[in-house]
Formats: sequence, structure tokens, C-alpha cells
Amino acid sequence: MTAARGGARRATAPQAAARRRAPAPTRTPLRHGLPPVIDRRTRIVVLGSFPGEASLAAAQYYAHPRNQFWPLLAALLGDDLAALPYAARLARLAHHRVGLWDVIAACRRSGSLDSAIRDAVYNDLTGLRARAPQLRLVLHNGAQSARLLPHTLALGVPALRLPSTSPANASWSFERKLQAWREAFALAGVD
Repeated sequence: MTAARGGARRATAPQAAARRRAPAPTRTPLRHGLPPVIDRRTRIVVLGSFPGEASLAAAQYYAHPRNQFWPLLAALLGDDLAALPYAARLARLAHHRVGLWDVIAACRRSGSLDSAIRDAVYNDLTGLRARAPQLRLVLHNGAQSARLLPHTLALGVPALRLPSTSPANASWSFERKLQAWREAFALAGVD
């Protein structure tokens, strides 16, 4: 750099050329989540954080093949959910009065990790009781979702944080997760 009038420094020709060649920083696009899977008979709503890359690409909740959500629910409900097409899985969840949604409606994120979420726009959780008047329990699937626990407790129904079913939560075994989820489902009397 060379000194310019007034003490400011001016870039040398090679430095200026390097800046012109450098790509402009790109901003991760705002991504939108999935619609709620909730009806008037829903007793339990499982709230995730925001769909991962595999779920967004498939337009399906918990689509990553290593996510333990569907095997856990299959064990809890006695239905082989993982073997069913997605629409049939959702129908079986509705039969058991279980709904799905995420706490985040839209965000910027590279990859699938919750820690990479930026500029989150939250879903209106205050409307859950209107969507599901028989709601008995809200289950937060993991820590990111559970950050909104005070808001879901304000709905007047129990709300719990459960261990994440994500493959990123490898510190909990399937059996340990299943036990935690089983205890939560027992609270709502869902069969």
C-alpha cells in the first residue's frame, strides 16, 4: 500500500487486482421448512428444529436414512413405519394421533447441523391449540427445538425436551432414546 493524500493508504496495483478477482461473498439463501402435519385429533406434537438437507430435498420429515425418528416411532407405536411409503407413515401417525412440525419456519443454513442455523424465522406455535384442540403433550426433538420450551409450556399442556433422533446425536444409544421417548408417550396416553 502507498500513502495517499491526507494519510489514507491506497492499494497497490497487484492488491487491487487481487480484490477484483476475489469472488463476492455469497449469502446462503433463505430456506423454508415443511408444513405442519397436525389435525384436530392430534394429541402429541413432535417439534423438530428445521429439516436437514435430506428432508428438504425429499420434502419429508426425518428423511435422512440414519435419523432414528421413524424406527423409534415404529417401536413405540407397534407399526413398521420405516417400511411404509411416506404418505402411509403420516397416515399411521395421524391414526395414533401424533403430529409433526418444526419450530423454525425458515432460516439460512449450509448443511444440516442446527448449529449452522442463521436468521431463523419461527413458526407461530401459539396457534397449536387451535390446530389441535385435543393436544395433550408437546415433545421437542432435541436441544435446538427445546429452546422454545417456554413458548410451548405457555400453551397449557406439558412440554418436554427429548434426545434428538438426529444422526448427530450419537452419544445416546437407540435403546436409551427409545426409553426416553416411551416415557414421554405414556404421559399422553397415545397408543
